[in-house]
Amino acid sequence: MRLVAAARLMCLLFLLLAALPAYGQRRVTAVTVDFAVHPITAEIVTHAIEEAERQQSVALLVRLNTPGGLMDAMRQIVEKLIASPVPVITYVSPSGGRAASAGFFLLQAGDVAAMANGTHTGAATPVSLGPEMDPIMQRKVENDAAALLRSLTESRGRNSKVAETTIMEAKSFTEKEALDQRLIDLIAADEATLLEKLDGREIKRFDGRKEVLRTTGASIVNYERTLRERLISAIADPNLAFALLSLGSILLYVEFSIPGLIGPGVAGGIMVLLGLMSLSVLPINWAAAALILLALVMFVLEAKLASYGVLGIGGAVAMVLGAMMLIEGPPEMRIRLGTAVAVSGSFALITVFLLSLILRAHKQPVETGESGMLLKTGVAYTELAPAGKVFVHGEYWDAVASSPLPQGTSVRVTGIDGLLLKVEPAAQTGNEERKFT
Repeated sequence: MRLVAAARLMCLLFLLLAALPAYGQRRVTAVTVDFAVHPITAEIVTHAIEEAERQQSVALLVRLNTPGGLMDAMRQIVEKLIASPVPVITYVSPSGGRAASAGFFLLQAGDVAAMANGTHTGAATPVSLGPEMDPIMQRKVENDAAALLRSLTESRGRNSKVAETTIMEAKSFTEKEALDQRLIDLIAADEATLLEKLDGREIKRFDGRKEVLRTTGASIVNYERTLRERLISAIADPNLAFALLSLGSILLYVEFSIPGLIGPGVAGGIMVLLGLMSLSVLPINWAAAALILLALVMFVLEAKLASYGVLGIGGAVAMVLGAMMLIEGPPEMRIRLGTAVAVSGSFALITVFLLSLILRAHKQPVETGESGMLLKTGVAYTELAPAGKVFVHGEYWDAVASSPLPQGTSVRVTGIDGLLLKVEPAAQTGNEERKFT
């Protein structure tokens, strides 16, 4: 019994000793912003901050490699970063990456701002989201952005005057220039080097509190995005959203025109919903959306009216213009000209072609039902005295004639009553007359 108890005690001590290093392991929660800044970016960063606090991480590492994005989404992220209970390290990486436009604001929002070798930042001038702004309005927007930037840089002890030039003069800086101008705190070749350099560094939080970073030996744990975040991040590209909506609409039209195919309807419905989900996180210009609807109307009229292509070309032009102005955002958030032309041109050709086929089919004589039997010719399979059987449309039918007719007489259908045909003599055609024995 003593041996058993001793063995159990040894096992327990072994497990406790094995667990101690993991329990005392420092961690840094990392989140990557490597796409345009939009509302889903704010959601991802918010959840990463919550994860870092829950895991008691020593810091939150925000990897930046973005061309910029929406001003409103950027402000939301900045608010979350400066209010983070966990120290925030913003780091532009990898080499060749950038933190431009809205990304420059995110870089300055960190308690520590760092850049990897071969990266650049700046060019933070606000871009008009709609029609060209008048000089006074443009100045107001720039001054508002500059005030936010001054607030961020001055609280971190960085060079606010040079930072303002990224707005007023659209200046950009390499990592060495940014360090020399005191826009960032250090340059680090990689994340391990970054954490090593930051260990023991005293930082001043946005609220004035001072804190010492302990990052040596800390493990970097990536924030795992939710399924919704991964999905919307993947499709939150306006070019992809426009293509999904266009292709999905065509597939739905095919399903409604030829009921029962099922496949096009299912695929089209999924594509349209994904496209709408993508656009739901982006600011929409409803005048541009009206242009796209006008284009659809023109495509329909082109198939019905003899406009000699005028309506079709007008619809394609309206769709291209509507697509390019659909997103109210900076250039990196808008639908590219190449995408707009390729998708709109293909959509116009396919839509007009399908509509032409359907309208042409509607003009063809009906081949089924009662209407499809009227005036069809055949031959009397038996003597009609006046009732009997006839062979019409490749089928044998009960029939009644207006007057007695001998077997083999050519007949024409004049009416149908349920499954009984009404016939009368027809001119001899040679091909349709046949004798039955």
